Amino acid sequence: MTNPLIAFLKLFHAIPDADEQLIIAATETRTYKEGEYLFHAENICREMYFVCNGVLRIMVLNEHGNQVTYFFLKENQFCCILNSFNNNTIAHESISAACDVEVIVFSRASLTKLYAELPYLKPLIDQITQQALLDKIDLKNGYLGYDSTTRYKMFLMRQPEIALRVPLNDVASYLGITPQSLSRIRKNIR
Repeated sequence: MTNPLIAFLKLFHAIPDADEQLIIAATETRTYKEGEYLFHAENICREMYFVCNGVLRIMVLNEHGNQVTYFFLKENQFCCILNSFNNNTIAHESISAACDVEVIVFSRASLTKLYAELPYLKPLIDQITQQALLDKIDLKNGYLGYDSTTRYKMFLMRQPEIALRVPLNDVASYLGITPQSLSRIRKNIR
């Protein structure tokens, strides 16, 4: 069975068999249940995750102590708190499993070592993560300026694979809608 991370990276760059083995040896596969944290805020993010199966959620606590979802990440996406990971700074965001999830994990140390051994890997992963960040921002900004009902309908059209798998409270938080309002919207559009 092909490693999903290797299969994904091969979409962008040829990877020799020997390099595949180095990459696989530098990673660890983990599973998390819905709601479990992969990374807690107010720490330095020292791991990068590649989603094999499931959905991850990046969130923060707002001034009222409520969790606010910034982004969802699904299969074939990298996830980490990039600024913290790259610059060794404290992160204010957390990462949790929005549903049961399987990830491949790079520690910062193992990834740094791989970058030294495989010079093409850093520009490749940087390019992928930067484009993904731009795509996430573009997707999130696409909801701005619309009323709650329209945002939810757009979410269903743009991210149906997320809508089917994550708790409605997380969807409401992501869209900036209260759970009660989302419940009313869902009743009215059926």
